[in-house]
Amino acid sequence: MTTRTPQGVATAVTGGSAEPLRGLLQDALLAGDEYAAAGVLFTALDEGLTVEQALLDVIGPVQAEVGLGWAANRLTVAQEHVATAVNDRIIAALAHRSPPPRAARGRITVACVEGEWHALPARLLAETLRLRGWRVDFLGAQAPTPHLIAHLHQSGPDLVALSSSIPTRLPTAHAAITACQAAGVPVLAGGAAFGTDGRYARLLGADGWAPDARAAAELAAGGPAVPPAVPHEPVEDLPHLADQEYTLVSRGRTRLVRETVDGLADRVPALRAYTERQRERTAEDIAHIVDFLATALYVDDDELFTGFLTWTAGILDARGVPARSLAPALELLGEPLRDFPRATRLLRRGGAALATA
Repeated sequence: MTTRTPQGVATAVTGGSAEPLRGLLQDALLAGDEYAAAGVLFTALDEGLTVEQALLDVIGPVQAEVGLGWAANRLTVAQEHVATAVNDRIIAALAHRSPPPRAARGRITVACVEGEWHALPARLLAETLRLRGWRVDFLGAQAPTPHLIAHLHQSGPDLVALSSSIPTRLPTAHAAITACQAAGVPVLAGGAAFGTDGRYARLLGADGWAPDARAAAELAAGGPAVPPAVPHEPVEDLPHLADQEYTLVSRGRTRLVRETVDGLADRVPALRAYTERQRERTAEDIAHIVDFLATALYVDDDELFTGFLTWTAGILDARGVPARSLAPALELLGEPLRDFPRATRLLRRGGAALATA
């Protein structure tokens, strides 16, 4: 078990920088020491750190660093899961360090898009909004759209904050956005899935976008106004979907993955010696490529697909897997999609991005 000295925390707080606290918290998380991790933040609160600062300047950045550590193969999946679970418990404890507001300034529903399991960013937003006086309904991870809409009809919130970290959830997010607006509730979108500049939030018709929890809270409080919801159909936002390429690729996902994995065994002889588990992992990797290809077709954005491929190449490299194995996979995917102009363009540009990565 790790140990922490209050003096070290006090020095970090009085120094005016959250960075030393992040280091202390991350060390405790990676050691799996929940009590030491909580002690770091509770001592910091006693020394003058606010709960909002603890949430957004310490826990949030540390969680992001944990994710980067997993991507770089410095941390195992188990370590990442333990760190996330401990952070989640600490957030719950911090939520009761501040008294509830005497009168709520309004009501906001915070939810993750259906299929989105990364709930911690949305949890940080929910707690920040509560600290600022809002009544918050936090629906957590993976909120199915029909249940979200039923909740809106029952609770009548002023705003819905939708969170998504994975771009492949964008089609589902689009359906949720339009459904919420049809129910008369404006939507504020946030999370990595919507792009670092919010381009996909705007493309999908969200009423507002925020890059982080503080910006979202300020937007909700009356910064740049969130306009009233305007009901509309998804096809009105994305007329390019009329070519049916997205629909055909997403519906043909299982076949595309199977044929690509079978074809790779002929092009990459080493795959023939793979164990059943290795073949399953290969199929999972191909499935991710198909999912991102379909999503890029949905939003008609080459950068979404090429960015995913170069990121994947880095992940494979960190795990000692030759990234060059992605190139024949793209070629094989292109064969049954040769009559799909946009898909062909994406695969070609993806191959070019890999060649220069």
